[in-house]
Amino acid sequence: MLDDNLKSQLAAYLDRVKLPFEIVASLDDGQSSRELKELLDEIAPMSPLISLRTDGQDARRPSFSLQRTGTEQSLRFAAIPLGHEFTSLVLALLWTGGHPPKIEQDTIDRVKALDGDYLFEVYMSLSCHNCPDVVQALSLMSVLNPKVKSVVIDGGLFQDEVNAREIMAVPAVFLNGQMFASGRMTVEEIVAKLDSGAATKDAAKLSAKDPFDVLIVGGGPAGAAAAVYAARKGIRTGIAAERFGGQVNDTMAIENYISVLETDGPKFATALEQHVKHYGVDTMNLQRAEKIIPAAQPGGYVELQLANGGSLKSKTIVITTGARWRNVNVPGEEQYKNKGVAYCPHCDGPLFKGKRVAVIGGGNSGVEAAIDLAGLVAHVTLVEFAPELRADAVLIRKLESLPNVVIHKNAQTTELTGDGSKLNGLSYKDRVTGESHHVELEGVFVQIGLVPNTEWLKGTVELSKHGEIVVDARGQTSVPGVFAAGDATTVPFKQIIIAAGDGAKAALSAFDHIIRN
Repeated sequence: MLDDNLKSQLAAYLDRVKLPFEIVASLDDGQSSRELKELLDEIAPMSPLISLRTDGQDARRPSFSLQRTGTEQSLRFAAIPLGHEFTSLVLALLWTGGHPPKIEQDTIDRVKALDGDYLFEVYMSLSCHNCPDVVQALSLMSVLNPKVKSVVIDGGLFQDEVNAREIMAVPAVFLNGQMFASGRMTVEEIVAKLDSGAATKDAAKLSAKDPFDVLIVGGGPAGAAAAVYAARKGIRTGIAAERFGGQVNDTMAIENYISVLETDGPKFATALEQHVKHYGVDTMNLQRAEKIIPAAQPGGYVELQLANGGSLKSKTIVITTGARWRNVNVPGEEQYKNKGVAYCPHCDGPLFKGKRVAVIGGGNSGVEAAIDLAGLVAHVTLVEFAPELRADAVLIRKLESLPNVVIHKNAQTTELTGDGSKLNGLSYKDRVTGESHHVELEGVFVQIGLVPNTEWLKGTVELSKHGEIVVDARGQTSVPGVFAAGDATTVPFKQIIIAAGDGAKAALSAFDHIIRN
């Protein structure tokens, strides 16, 4: 099951296990159960503190639980956690075995203080790069607090459950049998949803902070670069981000960041955060910016107001809030989001195995999505508004060679249809003939570009007609002391390396502004 290299790495990790625990497997006669038993048979002997039983009675088979001796811990995997979830398995083993997690003590205390009975079920796919964050968050919570129980379920392995609960996007989290949340979440975000007083506490703590010299808003490549360059000047630097890593977290393969031959988005985002923290930057995650109030006088403080009611002050601010997936904005899109309408083919593609799907968009992301999905689903319909596909020629040739793909050009999507509970098709108009057509589908993946996250800045800084922040060659906005960088700005070519370079430039410009004022 595991190759020799992976076995040796796992054995080294499991040397850190300090407390005894049991792995209890619930198996049947199926192939998946045999594969799971093979995996567990390899893991258990790697530590004398781990024992394996195969007499589990859980209704989901195959599955296994991790049970620390002498505790009421309840952590179960209804999955064979390999692929993107292998790290989740390793961490679950380590945490159950007493190895301390790498999170803030304040977060640990909040998890332990949760009072009530919480049964979480998180549905994931092994190819989903957003799922491990949620899986690991809930696994850790169940280790820290016996009142929190979690079950990790592979949607591809338990397709009947996925269909019964009409799950069409992962990660999907149920709490005590009811839908709780979908999409990527951290421990802090989950605790904040459970603890109604968390936002008020956070706001008070943030408002009490001393003013910064440079405050970065946004935690993607531009924000991280700005934070590192500012901190290296020896000045007080803070970074407030709604989601550290930003849209990089939703990127699968990164192969054009110079000196890094190949990586993926989540790994890159983690590296960004580690680099920032290495320089002692005050990192404030899960913070959504709501308003900037310019300095009342030259040399005064700019104020950043946050959605939770808190506020931060700084001599300068660097805005790096990036961009998000663009919506089609047709009837049915909002109604059927996560009910057939999806935006991440890597995450949600496995849920549509053997089904019919469409991809809207003929650029690189759309064509790549169609190629990937063609290997999973029964049929792919690609719908492109323009007369020709805009992707690289090599991708178009690959797409056109696939037997289960149909391409419609000059096609304007007019509606995403459904039965009230889930999507069942896509309507489009032929822009040449004017004729309307309908395609029966189970899923639609939207891949039509980006829109800047700048709505909150209207009336404060100058924005272009496309909503981008207007900046000069130094990253200066129309407001003195407020700079901007990355995909939220008018700088052309939205690329990670360009955003990072602009972030560094904006930070240096902010430092120059401070010493001159």
